Amino acid sequence: MYALGVMFVPPIILFCLGVLVNRHTGVLMEEYVRPLGKRTKNPAVVKFLLSSMLQRALLAPMVWILMTLLDGKCFICAFSMNVDLKYFTGIPNGTGLELIKIMAKVPCKEDVIFTNTSFRKAVSRYVRCYSQAIGWSILLFFIFLGAVGRVLKPCFNHATFLQTRYWSNYLDIEQKLFDETCVLHARDFARKCVVQFFESMREDTTLRMPLSSALRPNTIRNEYGEEEEERLHGITRQDQVDHLLQTWYECKPELDVTKMAYKPKVCITWEDHNGKALFSEV
Repeated sequence: MYALGVMFVPPIILFCLGVLVNRHTGVLMEEYVRPLGKRTKNPAVVKFLLSSMLQRALLAPMVWILMTLLDGKCFICAFSMNVDLKYFTGIPNGTGLELIKIMAKVPCKEDVIFTNTSFRKAVSRYVRCYSQAIGWSILLFFIFLGAVGRVLKPCFNHATFLQTRYWSNYLDIEQKLFDETCVLHARDFARKCVVQFFESMREDTTLRMPLSSALRPNTIRNEYGEEEEERLHGITRQDQVDHLLQTWYECKPELDVTKMAYKPKVCITWEDHNGKALFSEV
């Protein structure tokens, strides 16, 4: 049981870790459970993401199993008691349960039972040959399967495969870009909140200057401020951020970039000290 545990328990752990750290897992689950919204779901894309995730997650477990089989020690420890003794000579004296205990000690090199006898080496070599044969057979099977898949791939609808791979890559890139945009927005949003807090702690100052006809908003705008406003995309309140994230989850944008998104306009009105509008600019 210990040898079988060493052979199969680590691959299960490696498989679970491979599923957890694989980015395709998150994209797959988001695409599978998301509401329909304006974008239809493509089952072929979900299957492609599932296939890619499983292939990457199974790589490490298969390497572990193949290495243990080609090494043979775990196989000897697990199946030395199941060897047919009629193929060997120099068997230590014993019958029934005693022989089973002797065969269980085959992996132990230093046991006094196997002193001055080649019986243990013969059994170990015999079981290791089976282990390596199974390991090489599995490896050759996967090589053959990959070669057949590569040869038969052009026989199927290659355009469908290209479309499926394109949209699966699109989903991954779209999520990355959305995360990066959210990080930039959060950084600028936090910076602006902190600056406003510090400015709110200053004492009030009054500057009296005559209003000049040459004074226009375009002469006092700050280039950095314009860049910051552009990154905020007009989302400047907590309820707007929550609504944006909720809308992104419930209603992904339609896959049509020819439709221009509506951009709300900002109207700036300049007033005098009596509240009378002097001029406006859009």
